[in-house]
Amino acid sequence: MSTSPRLRKQKSAEIDGISIGQSSGIDRRGRRLSYDEPHHSHHHGRRVSQENRDEFIEKKQRKVYESKRVMFILGTVLGLALTVLFSTTNAPSEVVNNFNNLNFFEDWKDWSEWKDLLPSGLQSLLQEAESPDDGLHGSAESFSVGQRLAMTKNFTQKYNVIMVPGVISTGLQSWSTTNYGSCPSISHFRKRMWGSFYMLKMMILDKTCWLKHIMLDQETGLDPPGIKLRAAEGFEASDFFMPGYWIWNKILQNLAVIGYSPDNMISAAYDWRLTYIDLEKRDKYFSKLKAQIELTVKHTGEKSILVGHSMGSQIIFYFMKWVEASGKDYGNGGKSWVNDHIAAFVDISGSTLGTPKTISALLSGEMKDTVQLNALAVYGLEQFFSRRERVDMLRTFGGIAGMLPKGGELIWGNLTYAPDDPVINEFEPKEVLDANSSNRESFGTFFKYNHKDGHVTNATIDEAIDKMLDVTPEWYTNRVRDNYSWGVARTASEIKANNQDQRTWSNPLEAELPNAPDMKIYCFYGVGKPTERAYTYTEADKSVRLPYIIDPLAETPVYFSDGDGTVSLLTHTMCHEWKKGSESRFNPAGIEVKIVEIKHEPDRFDIRGGAKTAEHVDILGSAELNELVLTVASGKGDTITDRYVSNLKQIVEGLNI
Repeated sequence: MSTSPRLRKQKSAEIDGISIGQSSGIDRRGRRLSYDEPHHSHHHGRRVSQENRDEFIEKKQRKVYESKRVMFILGTVLGLALTVLFSTTNAPSEVVNNFNNLNFFEDWKDWSEWKDLLPSGLQSLLQEAESPDDGLHGSAESFSVGQRLAMTKNFTQKYNVIMVPGVISTGLQSWSTTNYGSCPSISHFRKRMWGSFYMLKMMILDKTCWLKHIMLDQETGLDPPGIKLRAAEGFEASDFFMPGYWIWNKILQNLAVIGYSPDNMISAAYDWRLTYIDLEKRDKYFSKLKAQIELTVKHTGEKSILVGHSMGSQIIFYFMKWVEASGKDYGNGGKSWVNDHIAAFVDISGSTLGTPKTISALLSGEMKDTVQLNALAVYGLEQFFSRRERVDMLRTFGGIAGMLPKGGELIWGNLTYAPDDPVINEFEPKEVLDANSSNRESFGTFFKYNHKDGHVTNATIDEAIDKMLDVTPEWYTNRVRDNYSWGVARTASEIKANNQDQRTWSNPLEAELPNAPDMKIYCFYGVGKPTERAYTYTEADKSVRLPYIIDPLAETPVYFSDGDGTVSLLTHTMCHEWKKGSESRFNPAGIEVKIVEIKHEPDRFDIRGGAKTAEHVDILGSAELNELVLTVASGKGDTITDRYVSNLKQIVEGLNI
């Protein structure tokens, strides 16, 4: 059992849950630890021959080399582009124009043409990265978990596996064929505008055109005129974010070892930019998912397990409500459909109750990495991709608002108290008590606003959401309120009424689990990595074109609590509430729930954290998480036992949900 973390600053860089920086954890007194100790491998019970030892050392060296080569490649390519830019101009104001207007790059339509100009050695590395067939990419040894479980425990495939990726994980391809205007789409036909090196090329060399393609229409929330982006298909949609940077590939490899293939395993990729109901209205996403599950049951005779990561867990919960509901654009499957077709719901680091950083991203287009940059870096970032541009882009993505924090003061606290506030130990030294008891601040004060005239106003998480919607355009405010709800249903009758209200289907505090007593739920999530929890804001200068920004001059611009680096620990409160079974009004069927908390213990020599990482994205490559997924898929989920590392179990027991 661990104590609650203290307010702290974190010195690492993070972009949409993908962290690069110093590995860290949280000790029992809430302090951040750096993992600077050498990583040792121990071989117990057998003597290692010199030949095997040399082979082992060679593999470790190769592993370190390959984990870093993608960053080397990316840095080299960007370096070449920047060299050309800065060799043609000395004026900072001209840099951005050069990104969009350099004729030197105008004819470079394909990535292959970029590679031809690079040294042969670098071309060879790029070719290997683009064809990740050697099974050696990433943190843990590929296929090793599946091979071990197949050999030692005779694991084999049983249930059909449906994988639902998280936000930003799915690649988006252009299917537009327009050949007019300043940014004709036909030249980008079937190119990945999200999740590829081509995306980076477009962002750097033609940002305006890239934004035109990636942003949705403000009024409709769907495709802009003349633009059509769709989610990539198959396992390639989310196995790698870009060549060399795996996401679901580790799980795919290990499932394949125990017998899985496209016959009994699919990746249910989706356009994560859309609101959930628009996924059905535009793409018939949920109808296709329902049909696929029904087909695999007929084909194999087995039920399916739904495996969701991050926002994918919310998509799965929404789907289970959608499939039971009746009416136009709904599943009309009846009350027994989930029980008849779904064996288990596996929630991996799910954003079930939202995540606090969603508010700051939609309000000011920034997170902790922005405020930790020095003044020169901030200037460069603003010139290339300003906070205003990031806000404008994110607000067109209706799906992002689905991750707004849910539960209000009940879950996230009020102005004086929050359930995950740091615990004051009465046996700590007096100077520690003096610093942390009388003057300490609560996470429940989600936003502190430092006004220009010197006065300060505070806001809870619900007030911060209202504040954000007050300063956003009317079209955005209406879209959010028409598609999402973030309150709490206090009575069973209120919950029953919500069975036909799709706004509540992304909020498990307002909607009950399906009528599926035979289904099992498994919650696997990381803890022990400092995660954004509260913010200090200030009024922005007019040049920023935003009303508020995170205050870079504040003593603590960003407050951190426990989590996985992206999703706060409190987000997983729902798993513990569901675990109460039929005693909870949110689990009337008494669905069995198992919870495994995975402590973040990264390998500092592995850029992706290694086999024991629990970081939000990299956890998909951890050895323990892969073993847990294979255990459920092979029908041996009953052997999994609950494990609690954080104090969330005790926190939920003290909540009057």
